[in-house]
Amino acid sequence: MQIPAVDLNLKVVWNYLFKYDVEYDWQAEWTYGWDDTDISMFGPIGYTEPHAFEVRRYFTGSTQYGTHRSPYKHTISGNSIYAKYDFGFWDILAWNYIDTPDGVQSVRIDETSTYDYVTAYTGQTMNPSSYNAPHFTHSFYQPEELFSSYEKGIDINKNLEGFVFDEERNCWVRTLETQLQPLTYIYLVQVILHHNNRNGRKVTSIDGNANLSGMARSVNVNTGVTGTDAITVNFYMRMKQDVTDKKGETVDVIGGKALTFGMPKLNPYKLDTRSYLESLEKVAEADLNNRHYVDVKMQFYNGKDSTIVFDVTDQVRRLYRGGVITVELDMDKVPIPNRSGGSGFDAVVEDFEEKQWEFDM
Repeated sequence: MQIPAVDLNLKVVWNYLFKYDVEYDWQAEWTYGWDDTDISMFGPIGYTEPHAFEVRRYFTGSTQYGTHRSPYKHTISGNSIYAKYDFGFWDILAWNYIDTPDGVQSVRIDETSTYDYVTAYTGQTMNPSSYNAPHFTHSFYQPEELFSSYEKGIDINKNLEGFVFDEERNCWVRTLETQLQPLTYIYLVQVILHHNNRNGRKVTSIDGNANLSGMARSVNVNTGVTGTDAITVNFYMRMKQDVTDKKGETVDVIGGKALTFGMPKLNPYKLDTRSYLESLEKVAEADLNNRHYVDVKMQFYNGKDSTIVFDVTDQVRRLYRGGVITVELDMDKVPIPNRSGGSGFDAVVEDFEEKQWEFDM
């Protein structure tokens, strides 16, 4: 009997709407904006649609959901692949091909430690990680945008169920569709400085480096479930002066984009947004004893710099698929550092909604 073929069509969830019980309007919270300079420094504010993919086909013989052996590997341009399939059961894994402007890729793909699943992870930077990274002394690179799909137990049988004869190609053909879900999640981070320019600007600039701690080090490309290790993700921020906020006040804003695998031990995309409170309980259980901090080094008018640390745990947990993290800092309450060199102080700001401030000198 002639070996049949399958047309596999790949669809990517890349421009999805944020929904947390109701549609989440992130733009209503985003004061920083995103101009041409931000695009040149950080890239687009959201996801970009991928157009090339890695496909792995695993033949498990007569055993449905069987153990994987070395796969058939394909790198394709476009959203479809045509291939011949032996009779039996197949699993198909697909993820987007990562193509960076400078050719340097942060995401590392491990598909040789085991054939049963593929792991994506990133490596450490040279920047130290001081907050909530018990196993690692340095922060980690942001991953590139990553999407994947995994179809298991596909039955290619001799009855040719689901196949039609293609006269042009002179073979039996079946069409399959698979949807690639996000494996990386975008957090737009902004620190709004109120009263920073009262009788002269207190914070004059930042060094551009920032960190978001408590995020997952890796993700299972097959399942979308993140690894157990909590690490700190290094990202870049920029300061804008004299920005009008949502209430009409003139403020200074420090903003940036952090791309992450999400929180450890979760598949955020599989959490049910229609049962938001139930999903939050699952997030809290998975994220138990983990904290999320943003730290930013700020330069003050007297030449001293200080790293200010913000506890954003509640915001990250509420926005388990990404979104806007906002910290509002009243500069009238921030002491001016007077130490020479290094960090003048570390300020931990908790529960920004209630405006409770803690400063450790």
